[in-house]
Amino acid sequence: MFYKDQRVVIFIDGSNLYAAMRALNFDFDYKKLLLYFQSSCRLVRAYYYTALGDDQEYSPIRPLVDWLAYNGYTVVTKPIKEYIDPVTGHRRTKGNMDIEIAIGMISMAPHYDHAVLFSGDGDFRCIVEAVQNQGKQVTVVSSLVTQPPMIADELRRQADDFIELDYIKNELMRDISVPNNTVFDRGLNTTA
Repeated sequence: MFYKDQRVVIFIDGSNLYAAMRALNFDFDYKKLLLYFQSSCRLVRAYYYTALGDDQEYSPIRPLVDWLAYNGYTVVTKPIKEYIDPVTGHRRTKGNMDIEIAIGMISMAPHYDHAVLFSGDGDFRCIVEAVQNQGKQVTVVSSLVTQPPMIADELRRQADDFIELDYIKNELMRDISVPNNTVFDRGLNTTA
């Protein structure tokens, strides 16, 4: 699916990937993901997009975001917004990263041949089509085997290729035998 000299950029919709991993019941090893792509193509950049709560003293996603930023990922964040639902009157939160991912895919298009989008959100169909119209190949990684499926049919049909996350999870699963105090930095495995 990938060629050794092909320039590839990865775009990860953090909340969408997290939901898919929970549905498939596995923990993702982000270092293995980089190594997986570095061994099969010219990985230009890997982006991870997520919304963060600014007012929280501790966010469960903060350690992951910090680790990614120090270990080969370009992390794009924005604050979670709170609002009152006008219909129900309940407090709601919003942290959609669709616009940021779309801008990233368009602005990086001159620098890649193949985009890999980790998301199943049907809203990305138009951006996938836009980069395809620039001569780029797009692979979408998500899951059809979950109930309900994590990928929108229109996105799957628009993509050049679709990778079922469940089929590659053994290659990308976090090894639970690695001690928690192990630090992966720039491909080196050292204990903290």
